[in-house]
Amino acid sequence: MDSQNPPTFADSDSPLRSFVQPKQNIVKSPYLNFDPDYVAKPEFIFPEGASKQRGRFELAFGQIGASCLIGGAVGGSSGFFKGLKQTTLEGQTGKLRRTQLLNHVMKQGAARANSLGILAVMYSGFGVITSWARGVDDELNTIAAGTATGLLYKATSGLKKCGIGGAVGFGLASLYCFVTSRDRLQNMVSTSFSPA
Repeated sequence: MDSQNPPTFADSDSPLRSFVQPKQNIVKSPYLNFDPDYVAKPEFIFPEGASKQRGRFELAFGQIGASCLIGGAVGGSSGFFKGLKQTTLEGQTGKLRRTQLLNHVMKQGAARANSLGILAVMYSGFGVITSWARGVDDELNTIAAGTATGLLYKATSGLKKCGIGGAVGFGLASLYCFVTSRDRLQNMVSTSFSPA
C-alpha cells in the first residue's frame, strides 16, 4: 500500500476489513465500500425534550389503515363464501359465476372496510381530542374514546341501541386496556388502596 492511495474498506489488505467482513470465505461486492458506523438503527426525529414515543395522532393513521385492510379482508372472504353459496344454488357456471363471485367479494369487502374504517376514524379522533384536552395519554382516554365511538356510531338508531353501542365500546376498550396495561393497572390499584 502506498501513501498516495489509503486503504478502503474493500481492500483485502486493509486493517479495517475485519470490521466489514469477518474471516470467512464470503465474496463481497466491490459496491459495498462503506463505513459500517454510518449505518444506524432507524430512529424518529423528536424535538429536544420530547418523549421518545409516538402519540395518539401518529398512531391513528396506522390504526385507520389497518382497520380498513382487515375490514376489506374479512368482508371479501365472507362475500366470497356467500357468492359461492348463491351461485351454486342458482346453478351458474363459467364467466357468469366468476362475475357474480367478484361482485359479492367487492360489495362485501367494501362495506366491511368502510364500516371498520369509520369506526377507526371516530375512535382515533376521540382519542386524540381527549388526549389533547386532558394533556395526558393514558387508559382513561382509551376507555372514553371507545365509549364515545360506540355511542356516536349507533346514535341514529335510537336511544336504546345508542346505549348498547356505548356499552359495547366501553367493554371493548376496557378489555383492551386490561390486556395491554395489566401491570400498570395493578400498580395503580395497589398504590390507591395501600394503607400507608
